[in-house]
Amino acid sequence: MSTYGRIISFAKPYHRYFPQYVVLALLAIIFSLTNLALLEPLFIVIFDTKGAEAMQALATVGEFEVSINYVKSLFYHKLLEVREAYGKSSMLIYVSIVIGISAFLSNLFTYLSNVIMGYLRAEVIQKIRDKVFLNTSGLHMGFFAGERKGDIMSRMTNDVQEIEVTLVSSIKVFFREPATIIVYLIFLFVTSVKLTLFTLVFFPVMGFVISEIVKKLKKKAIMSQESLARIVNLMDEVFGGMRVIKAFNAKAYVNDLFNKETHQYKRISMSMARKNELASPISQFLGIIVVATLLVVGGNLVLSEKSDLEPEQLLTYIIVFSQILNPAKSISQSISNIQRGLASAERIFRLIDEKPKIQNHPQAKILNSFNQEIRFDNVSFTYEKEPVLKNINLTIKKGETVALVGSSGAGKSTLADLVPRFYDPTDGQITIDGVPVSEININSLRDLMGIVTQESILFNDSVAKNIAFAKPNAREEDIVQAAKIANAHQFITELDEGYQTSIGERGGKLSGGQRQRISIARAIMKNPPILILDEATSALDTESEKLVQEALTNLMKNRTSLVIAHRLSTIQHADKIVVMDKGRIVEQGTHQELIALKGIYHKLINMQSV
Repeated sequence: MSTYGRIISFAKPYHRYFPQYVVLALLAIIFSLTNLALLEPLFIVIFDTKGAEAMQALATVGEFEVSINYVKSLFYHKLLEVREAYGKSSMLIYVSIVIGISAFLSNLFTYLSNVIMGYLRAEVIQKIRDKVFLNTSGLHMGFFAGERKGDIMSRMTNDVQEIEVTLVSSIKVFFREPATIIVYLIFLFVTSVKLTLFTLVFFPVMGFVISEIVKKLKKKAIMSQESLARIVNLMDEVFGGMRVIKAFNAKAYVNDLFNKETHQYKRISMSMARKNELASPISQFLGIIVVATLLVVGGNLVLSEKSDLEPEQLLTYIIVFSQILNPAKSISQSISNIQRGLASAERIFRLIDEKPKIQNHPQAKILNSFNQEIRFDNVSFTYEKEPVLKNINLTIKKGETVALVGSSGAGKSTLADLVPRFYDPTDGQITIDGVPVSEININSLRDLMGIVTQESILFNDSVAKNIAFAKPNAREEDIVQAAKIANAHQFITELDEGYQTSIGERGGKLSGGQRQRISIARAIMKNPPILILDEATSALDTESEKLVQEALTNLMKNRTSLVIAHRLSTIQHADKIVVMDKGRIVEQGTHQELIALKGIYHKLINMQSV
């Protein structure tokens, strides 16, 4: 399916809006043309170009038929009645009133059709945004590691906005404006076939010129959206790292980066503007040339004795033809907008088409409990051709606390990430109670686990909502109980609004220790049988670490825990300590056994003691 076809597919079902839009738009076009068609009798009244006999001929109404001539005859018949009853001044008032009513109806139907289009546009954009968000939020963790967050945000905001403009423009290009031109051309053919055939020669010329301009727009449109995405990404990084920027006096460096990106965007936008704005004046200029030519050709036809073209008909013809230039110009402008929208749509559809590498097995099992063990059998993992884990064999019994230690880059966090299937092993297999995790329903697998990381990921909401994140309908007493177990209740009650206090973006209104204890309370609320603690205390001061460690101890009671430790003093009582180095398990045992071994763990303990 084409890019444009995919955009339109989001408008299904069409019957809710499109038939109404077509009817209203056609009525608006017809009454708009009526305004112009009424200029002919207005000229006749003002200039008094028709005698009594000529007016009588015009006012002869034949049998009913669907045609412009029948409607004109009916109107002239009524006009003649008004002149005979009230005089010529009343004729002028009558024509003016009819023009006013026609103009009102034209604008009314235009407004109603635009409202219908507004509903359609809003629904399509909502569907696209929901689809993009739903698909993107379901992608594997590796996707987010390789993509810029600002670029994803730009696609979901700026690119979707461009698609909205495209939808409106496409309706104009494919229906409203062509319908306007066709209706007007029918009127022009009825008025003068010769003049209309003459003017049709110019339309292919205008179309060719505009198409040549449009060809160059799409490439620039893609470059424009990518440049805008880089700007959004840079802003996200700058505002998120403002503390570091100020600490290193890097404002000038950051400003220079931002200036380069905005300059690049300006350059592309100026290039697009030159091409985009060129179509309108060219079509306007060609239109004026055609009108001037019509004055010459049409004037000669009026002066010719063999022609049936009357002066008032020529004036009306030229005015109606000049109105065709507006939809023609609108089409050229809309085509430019569509090129920008199609470029944005391609970026959006790349997100929608991205398939998560972590998917449920066709016969995925639901695991409601954890009863025996987690086992790693010859597990290896490679990320972007770089081996991270090599032949890992490890068993974690139910109720055990297993600690992973080792230098940075040893593979500890990667090993922990394999258990909830944030990634899948390249080789080997992980099982829970004998069932491969790849064959367990992902939601039921992760329901068994609570995760507390070094960086507390909180949301810009109240304390209570963050604690009850996994259970939105949790009772207040359960939230308070979880906070007490996490050593968080006291500081929460001292906040301005207690549990209803908003904690700011990423919990920015709280200290590191406070954020971490809320994260622990969130895990307690979930009440999982398996815990994964990824250096949960490494970024804290001594006092906060003590409070958080007490909370973690409470959390780990009667649970199976996989702990990644930076400070080895916090895991000395673990049932098993696993030492990793360069993606391999090099030692494992209790604290005392590893000390007696005098290997890597003994060396790490001595280094931290010093």
